[in-house]
Amino acid sequence: MSQPFRRASGGRIDRNRPLTVSFNGKTLEGFAGDTVASMLLASGQHLAGRSFKYHRPRGILSHGSDEPSALLSVDWRHDRGPGYRDPNNRASVVEARDGLVVKTQNHWPSLALDIGAVNDLLSPIFVAGFYYKTFMWPKRFWDKVYEPIIRKAAGLGEAPEYPDPDHYANRHAHADVLIVGAGPAGLAAALTASADASKRVILADEGAEPGGALLNDLTSTIDGQPAMDWVEDAVATLDGRENVILLPRTTGFGYYNHNHVCLVERVSDHRADAPEGLARERLWQVRARQVVLATGSHERPLVFENNDKPGVMLAESLRAYVNRWAVLPGDALIVVTAAASAYRTALDAKAAGMRVEIVDIRLGADCGPELAAARDAGITVRTGHTVIRALGGNRVGALVVAPIGTDGSIGPKLTLDCDCVAMSGGWTPSVHLFSQSRGKLAFDTEIDAFVPDKSVQAERSAGACRGLYDLGAVLADGFAAGSDAIGGAASPQPVEASAAFTGFQPVRVLPSDADPSRIKAFVDFQNDVTVKDIKLAVREGFESIEHVKRYTTTGMATDQGKTSNMNALGLVAGILNRPIPAVGTTTFRPPYTPVSFGALIGPARNELFDPVRKTPIDGWAAQNGAVFEPVGLWRRARYFPQAGEDMQAALARETKAVRSTVGIFDASTLGKIEVVGPDAAEFMNRIYTNAWNKLKTGGCRYGLMLREDGFVYDDGVVARLAENRFHVTTTTGGAPRVLRHMEDYLQTEWPDLDVFLTSITEQWAVIALQGPKARDVLEPFVSEIELSETAFPHMTVKTGSVCGVPCRLFRVSFTGELGYEVNVPADYGEAVWTTLFNAGQKHGITPYGTEAMHVLRAEVGYIVVGQETDGTATPDDVGLSGLVSKVKPDFVGKRSLSRPDMVAAGRRQLVGLLTKDPNEVLDEGAQVVKDPGQPIPMKMIGHVTSSYRSENCGRSIAMAMIDDGRARIGETVFATTPTGFTEAVIAPAVFYEVKGETADA
Repeated sequence: MSQPFRRASGGRIDRNRPLTVSFNGKTLEGFAGDTVASMLLASGQHLAGRSFKYHRPRGILSHGSDEPSALLSVDWRHDRGPGYRDPNNRASVVEARDGLVVKTQNHWPSLALDIGAVNDLLSPIFVAGFYYKTFMWPKRFWDKVYEPIIRKAAGLGEAPEYPDPDHYANRHAHADVLIVGAGPAGLAAALTASADASKRVILADEGAEPGGALLNDLTSTIDGQPAMDWVEDAVATLDGRENVILLPRTTGFGYYNHNHVCLVERVSDHRADAPEGLARERLWQVRARQVVLATGSHERPLVFENNDKPGVMLAESLRAYVNRWAVLPGDALIVVTAAASAYRTALDAKAAGMRVEIVDIRLGADCGPELAAARDAGITVRTGHTVIRALGGNRVGALVVAPIGTDGSIGPKLTLDCDCVAMSGGWTPSVHLFSQSRGKLAFDTEIDAFVPDKSVQAERSAGACRGLYDLGAVLADGFAAGSDAIGGAASPQPVEASAAFTGFQPVRVLPSDADPSRIKAFVDFQNDVTVKDIKLAVREGFESIEHVKRYTTTGMATDQGKTSNMNALGLVAGILNRPIPAVGTTTFRPPYTPVSFGALIGPARNELFDPVRKTPIDGWAAQNGAVFEPVGLWRRARYFPQAGEDMQAALARETKAVRSTVGIFDASTLGKIEVVGPDAAEFMNRIYTNAWNKLKTGGCRYGLMLREDGFVYDDGVVARLAENRFHVTTTTGGAPRVLRHMEDYLQTEWPDLDVFLTSITEQWAVIALQGPKARDVLEPFVSEIELSETAFPHMTVKTGSVCGVPCRLFRVSFTGELGYEVNVPADYGEAVWTTLFNAGQKHGITPYGTEAMHVLRAEVGYIVVGQETDGTATPDDVGLSGLVSKVKPDFVGKRSLSRPDMVAAGRRQLVGLLTKDPNEVLDEGAQVVKDPGQPIPMKMIGHVTSSYRSENCGRSIAMAMIDDGRARIGETVFATTPTGFTEAVIAPAVFYEVKGETADA
C-alpha cells in the first residue's frame, strides 16, 4: 500500500529512513517516527478494528494512549519464532519499525466482512444488563451452556498460546523530584527543579519524545521562538545536567503510598535492531521525596448518532496526524466542536490543503477570537448547529447537521459531505495518578471537570491536569511546581507564550430530533456503551456512578474511561437532576494505562518465579546427601540418609544421636530481628505477652506474641544484648509477617517510642549443637567465652569468637538436651560448620534435618506455631499461660484474652495422644471423636496437630487439640484413619524424659 495521504513535506518523521509494516498481510509504507496509526491513515486505511459487543466498524479515534478502538495484535519478533504476539496494543502508540507484523482483532472471517456484525442488528436485545437478566434461568444451563459461550465471546484480543520469550527488567530508583509528563508543564518543572545540582530529578513521559501537546503545534511561540524550538532547547539543557534522568517511552501507571510511583519503560519494541536478550520493557519503582504530576488532559468526544464511524476522530488527534506525522486523514474535513481549541485543528488542516468546514454547537456570541480567525482563513463556520447523525459504512461519508433554535428546536437538516470528522467536546484533566495518591478531587464548574484539590502525599499537579489550558499559564504553573518541589529555592524567569484558544461549552449529547431509543450514540467506544444504556441503567435504579459503571461497563476494561468518563457522569447527573459532584466520579485503578504482565513480573519467571532461598550451609548439606524440603521461603535439609536408608530409618538414627551423643543442625532460617533504641524494652513489653524490663543483659527469654484478637501469632527466644538492644528470633515462616507486625504497631500505634527494627535473618548463620556431647564439641573452638554451667547457664547469650570468627553464642535448646546455637556472620557459616562437624567426629556427631528436629521437639512437648496453633489458639490452649504477664498494664492482645469466649470452659487444649497400637502413626489433621459409633454427622472433639514415630520413645507419639483436653487425660478416644478409626489414649504432651544434663540444668 502506498502513501496517498502523506504530505510531501513536514512532520517529525525521518524521510531518509523508510520502513514497512505488515497489516493483516498487507504492506504499509512509512518512515521512522511513524506509529502504526499514522501509517494506516497515510495509506487511506481508516477501518482499524471491530467493536467489542456489536462488531461495528471502528477507526482511529485518538493519537495517544486514550485510543479505545484501534486495538491490534502485534507480533513483535515474528522472525524469532512463536511467542512474541501481544494482543490489545493501541495502534496510536505502537511505534512503527521495519518488519513489524500487526493484525486486527475481534472479527471473523475478515475485518471488512465480519459475521459478528449481526450483533448490531440484534442490538435492541443486547441492552445494558442483558447478560444479568438473560442467563439466570434455567439455572442448570449455566455451567454447560451459558458460561462456555460467554467466555468464548468475552475479551478483546486473544491471549498468546506460547510462553512469552521476552526479557523484562526491574529497577528501583530514588529521586528528590519525580516529574510525570514531559509536556510544557513537565519540562518547565524539570528545568526549575534540576537547576539545583544537588537534587536528583527524574522526568518520565509516555511519548517517544518530550513535548506533549507542543509536538502537534506549528503556530504557538514561547519567548518569541517556535514552541518546538523551546522544547528542543529545554531537552538539551536537561540532557546536559548530570542530576537529571530523562525517561521517554515511559508510562506512569500507579501511584502508591509513601510517594512510591511505578512506571514502565518500553526499551526495545521500537528497535528493529534490538539484540537478542535486550529487555523488552523495564519496570521502574521510584521512591520520590516530591512528585510533580504533569499528565495533561484528555479531549472529550461528542455524542451523536453514529459518532463511532471510522474517520470520526478527536480534533487534537487529527491535528497531530496532520502536523506531527504529515498525514492528511482525508480530503474533506468537518470539525464538529463545542470547544475553541478545535479551531486550531481547522486552521492547520486548512493550511495543509484540506477542505474544511466547522460546525459549532455554540452560538456565535459565545465564541471568541477563534471564530474570526477561522473565517479570515476562508473556513465556513456554522455556529449554533448540531449534528444529527453521521452517515457512511466502513468510513464516514457525510454528516447530517441542523441549526438549533433558541428554544432548543431543531431546524431544517442539511447533509454535508466529508471523508473525515474532527470532534471536540472540550477537555478533561488527567487526574488518575493524583487520585491513586489518595488526593481529593474538586469539581470546577468553569471547566466542567474534576481537578486536584487536597493532596495527601508530597505531590503537586501542574498544567492541563489541573485545568489550565492556556500555554503561558501552563508554563508558569510548571515552573512554580518545580520550584515548590525543591522548597521554593528556584526563581525562574517568566516566559511569554502566544495566546491559545481556550474555553468550551459542556454538552452531554448533541441535540437531535431522533428517537433516543432507536439510535446508537456512543459514550464509551471501547465497551459499546450508548446513551440508551446509561439511561436504562438509571431508570432501573442504578444511581451510584460505580453501579452504573458496572451495569453498563462504561469506563471499564483497558480504557478506564479516559474519553468517556465525563460524558457518562454528566449524563447520569442530568438524568437524576443532580449536580455532577453529587454523582461523584469513578475510581481510577492502576494501571490506568495497560501494562504488560511481563513488565510486572520482571525477572520472576521460570527458575526465578519462586527463587530457592538457601542458607549458607546449603552447599555442604547438598554435598552430603541431604534430602530437602521447602519451609516458608527457604530450602531446608529434611534428613540426611545414609546408604540404603529411607526417611524413617534416617530419622531413627538422627534422633537417637541427638539423645545419646550430639547432633548438628542448620537453624539459619530462624527469623532474626534486632530491636534497638532507648525505648526498646518498652516496645518489647507492649508487643510480647511477657515482661522484659527485668531481663538482664546477657539473658534470654522465650517470648510469646499475640495478635490483637488474643490468639497466638508467633514465638521465639529473645536475647538482651545490651540495655537498649534485643536479638529477637521468630519462626522460619513467620519472619516477614512478624517484622511487618512490629513495624505496623511502631509506626501507627506507638510512634512516640524511639526504636529501630532491623531484619538480620540473612546476616547470621545459625549452627545448633544439641545433645550430651555438645559442650565437648564446641569448647575447643570458643574464645572469650567460658562454657561451664556456672558461667554460662541455660537461657543466656554471650559474645566472643568461635573458630576465630565473631560470634553470638546462645545457650538454648529446642530438643530438651544440652544445646548451643552458634550465630556467626553468614559468610563464615559453612566454614565454621565444617570445622565443628569434622572435630565432632570423635564424639559421634550427626547432622540432622527438619524432620528429626520436629520429632525431637515433640518428644519433649515443645510446640510449633502454625502447627499446634491455627490462628484460634490462646496461650492457655497450648499450655503457655505462664508466659502471660499478670502485672503488665497492657500488651497486644491483652484485652481480648479476657473475653468470655476466650476463657470459656471446654476450649480445645493441647494434649498428647498415644495409640493403642504403638506402631501406628496417626495422620496429622486426623479428626478425633469420643464415640466412633455415633450417627453421621459425628461430633468431633478435636484434631491431631503433630504425629511421628519416635525411636527414642519406642513408639508413635502425637499431639492434639482436644475439647477440655487437660481434664480428659487418661480417656480413650478414636482418631480417624484412611479406613476408619483407631483407638488412642489422651496423655500429657511430654513423651520423653531427658537424661543427664538437660536444657534446664
